[in-house]
Parts: sequence; structure tokens; C-alpha cells
Amino acid sequence: MLKLSKLTDYATVILSYMAKDNDRLHGAFEIAEATGIAQPTASKILKILVKAQVLASTRGAKGGYSLAKSPDRITVASVISALEGPIALTECSVSHKGCEQASGCRIQGNWHVINQRVSQALESVTLADMILPSKPPHEITIPVSRLYR
Repeated sequence: MLKLSKLTDYATVILSYMAKDNDRLHGAFEIAEATGIAQPTASKILKILVKAQVLASTRGAKGGYSLAKSPDRITVASVISALEGPIALTECSVSHKGCEQASGCRIQGNWHVINQRVSQALESVTLADMILPSKPPHEITIPVSRLYR
């Protein structure tokens, strides 16, 4: 199962909250209270997102955090990368050094293609998309002939 960490999930919640009111600074305490995320965890995530240049921080009594770019320019991929590291479905998607099978593997190129497609999909979804009301899933039809290839 592909699964993102709780910190990444919480980061999307925090960023979505901030994106809805993008024209002002947000304090860590306010963000924690509004999102229901524990303040130490929210602060940790905010620092990571500042380091990754997803957020900007302003110090001082009237300081706080703001999005570093407009919500339509912050991709889900950049948020995942900030908290999880490079998007990679398999070890060989990042480096062939960690795999004992690399020299004889005949499918690593296919994993690379799949990894690229997943990365492109995540790059195509922005924070602006995430704050839109959700829609019920569409029914997907797969032709029976494709099941027997």
C-alpha cells in the first residue's frame, strides 16, 4: 500500500487552511487551534515547510506564516517532497545502489515510467485544487478486452 505519513497529511490540512485566507499571516497557535493539530506538531510542520520554501515566515509580534506562492502554484508533489523526500514508488526510482537485483532487473525501466506518471499526477494537483469542494467520484469503465491483455 502506498501511504503518506501523518505529517504530510497534516501539512496538506494546514496549507489548505492557510490557502482559504491567503491574504494574511497566520500564527502557529491559530493554525493548530483551527485545524485540530497539536501545536508542537503544527510548529514542526511549519518549520519544515518554511525550509522547503513552501511557506514564508515573518518574525516579530505581528509575525506569522504565509504561503510562499499563490495556492495555484503550490503542488501536492512539492508538499509531499518537503515532508517525505523525493517521490519514489520503488528504491530504484531514486537510486539503483540500494537494490541487489539492479544488474539483472528487466523491469526497472517500467517502474521509472510508472514513477514519472505518479509524479506528474501529483504535480498536476495544486493547493488551489485541494480547497475546492470535493466531488463524488466518477464511475470508471474499463473495457473487458483490456482485462485480458
